[in-house]
Amino acid sequence: MIDASHRRGVALMVGATACWASAGVIVRNLSIHGGWEITFWRSVFMTAFVAIVMGFLYGGQSPRRLLAVGWAGLAVACLWSIMYVCFILALARTTVANTLVLTSISPLLAALAGWLLLGERVPRRTWVAAALAVGGIALMFLESLGGGAAMGNLVALAVPLCFAFNVVILRRMQATVDMIPALFLSGVISAAVTLPFALPLQASAADLLLLALMGAVQLGLGCILMTLAAPRLAAAEIGLLAELETPLGTASTWLLVGEAPGPLALAGGSVVLIALAANQWLALRAPRPEALAAPLPRAANKGALP
Repeated sequence: MIDASHRRGVALMVGATACWASAGVIVRNLSIHGGWEITFWRSVFMTAFVAIVMGFLYGGQSPRRLLAVGWAGLAVACLWSIMYVCFILALARTTVANTLVLTSISPLLAALAGWLLLGERVPRRTWVAAALAVGGIALMFLESLGGGAAMGNLVALAVPLCFAFNVVILRRMQATVDMIPALFLSGVISAAVTLPFALPLQASAADLLLLALMGAVQLGLGCILMTLAAPRLAAAEIGLLAELETPLGTASTWLLVGEAPGPLALAGGSVVLIALAANQWLALRAPRPEALAAPLPRAANKGALP
């Protein structure tokens, strides 16, 4: 029987994916289209939101919590900042559906990176899922060659790659990182790096309102909800529920903005999502050691942080 804590964890994780899934609709309704400026403002508003949360949770201990993340936390923050930039740049160059599908393969790449660099065992089901995902991604790239979106697809792939390196670094250092201070640092780094490329800033008042919503709710609140859900759920459950972001984000952009994925992209994306969902579902049904095998670090249990 599922207890109340588990139900709360599921609800929190579904709320997180709903927040993340709003990125496409918000970006497509902005009057500015430069990925650098969008990332800058989103990072600024996300950092402000997380600072408020830190003040509420930690009070005067916030500076100490920031320093306590150490080198591992700084590495996590740097990789997250790259993910933020690449996610928005990808949205500017390819469809929302392609971006979300390609970033959703983060758990698979993390498992493969753990096998290649750390010698961790990869279950057979994950190898099968990875092979199917490669086939689905090939279909997506095949369609993008005619529409000029191949570069956007390549940029999107940087997100799961950074996620995989993130996981490997944390496991190699045997480190756990308090996610909220690391999230704050990632916003500071992202804003600082993107500002020179974002100038001159051209966002209108309406844009700033949407960007504030994007930074505080789409990214900041989504990550906070995931943090609250993580202690209540198995790693495989988090991965499975996180995949809801892709259909939710694709459907909302399709219905509200009219951006429909092409037939090959839709077919390829479906293959990827089915492979990912099946892999996570089988992980949940496996004996306890495998179900929690290679759990994603507390600081990085969702590659779609972007």
